Amino acid sequence: MTSTLSNYMNGQAYASSSGRQQDVFNPATGEVTARVALASLDEVHAVIAAAKAAAPAWAETAPLRRARVMFKFKELLDQHHKEMATLITREHGKVLSDAMGEVTRGIEIVEFACGMPQLLKSQFSDNIGGGIDNYNLRQPLGVTAGITPFNFPFMVPMWMAPLAIATGNTFILKPSERDPSCSLLIADLLKKAGLPDGVFNVVQGDKVAVDALLQHPDVSAISFVGSTPIAEYIYSEGTRMGKRVQALGGAKNHLVVMPDANLEQAVDALMGAAYGSAGERCMAISVAVAVGNVADKLVEALVPRVQALKIKNGMEADAEMGPVVTAQHKAKIESYIAEGIAEGAQLLVDGRDLTVPGHEGGFFLGGCLFDHVREGMKIHREEIFGPVLCVVRVPDFASAVELINRHEFGNGVSLFTADGNTAREFSRRIQVGMVGINVPIPVPMAWHSFGGWKRSLFGDVHAYGEEGIRFYTRYKSIMQRWPDSIGKGAEFTMPVAK
Repeated sequence: MTSTLSNYMNGQAYASSSGRQQDVFNPATGEVTARVALASLDEVHAVIAAAKAAAPAWAETAPLRRARVMFKFKELLDQHHKEMATLITREHGKVLSDAMGEVTRGIEIVEFACGMPQLLKSQFSDNIGGGIDNYNLRQPLGVTAGITPFNFPFMVPMWMAPLAIATGNTFILKPSERDPSCSLLIADLLKKAGLPDGVFNVVQGDKVAVDALLQHPDVSAISFVGSTPIAEYIYSEGTRMGKRVQALGGAKNHLVVMPDANLEQAVDALMGAAYGSAGERCMAISVAVAVGNVADKLVEALVPRVQALKIKNGMEADAEMGPVVTAQHKAKIESYIAEGIAEGAQLLVDGRDLTVPGHEGGFFLGGCLFDHVREGMKIHREEIFGPVLCVVRVPDFASAVELINRHEFGNGVSLFTADGNTAREFSRRIQVGMVGINVPIPVPMAWHSFGGWKRSLFGDVHAYGEEGIRFYTRYKSIMQRWPDSIGKGAEFTMPVAK
């Protein structure tokens, strides 16, 4: 008998009465492991009302007390680290070691949020003139919400919820319906950490829930991570409704290999960045840009490595790559592969016919490698979100930079080189938000901020770090003076410092 995963409101899970449910699969076996109850419009409104009711008291709670909840939450996450990772592997499919790393990166954001009393310290200017002092505050927004993707069911919610809560907001998480179990464990651990009821809530749902959060006047801010078409919709609809919106979209990340690069290091980097998590990462490298005469050597080194990938159930200790998340997603990736062949790209390694013994019903796809991919091909234009690496050949460094800068996405990019001047020029000229130099996946640390350029980000600020604090707070400037310092008579000219 499969369990039913429910919503979470006011400190407890509750079953949806909508009658709508969706299957949750184990991607390694293809079996249904649970069903998730999809919230109705009325149920979303009830969760928003609970978050609104809890908001005033939580906003007035001292930052130090809020931080103590985060400290306790971090302690509990450490204790449940493997449990959280196991949920990720069973519902998403990524290998357990990768899931453990995801949990670690999420915990790092919680650690950053523990420093909120220091991070919220304001500035004060004494006696700017006429007995007036000037200082500023950063105050919470009220009810905030996060809509998160299937590929990082723990880490991406941690980009949002800890900062929103530690800055004094209440928060509603709408996780992916494909792997929703992490959201309920997060809720349980936050309650055990001492978070008051109503401050953190979970709405399981689909577009009904998303639109309800977008359209409800009591939701002040929405953060989203997902595909570009949906990110654009979230941003457009949310801002139209007067909300603060941060919407991170898709990517087509390139890794440039210069002729002077250490080829072995570049190949290792491409293998992990392209095929880790079956390519289901917004920071996955999906295009290798081979500059000059390095192309043939690069492809020759990649082919046997891709063919030798250890593709297994992610719970097996030596697995390097697990299945993709659903059968539908597997079919979508396969359609891109067929399109690449039709457009004239050379498929050197074809992973479409892979079968994993004992897991014949799983959603497995082998590593795929294309060579002679050209700009304008669909497999270069669009995000495939699967284990498919495309090699594009360019004659020189300038051509590589121009190729990347012409692309509509600007999320992440990497350069492998031994030359410092080349690296410096690349870092300055490339029109991409996150840049790695001899680093394949340049995901910023918790105290920096994450986000791309162009159609990879809709909104004014990046995620987490100090940018995240700005997103979840409203800036206020205060000028004050007291009666004994106020001169007699009205002033009709612009006030200036005296």
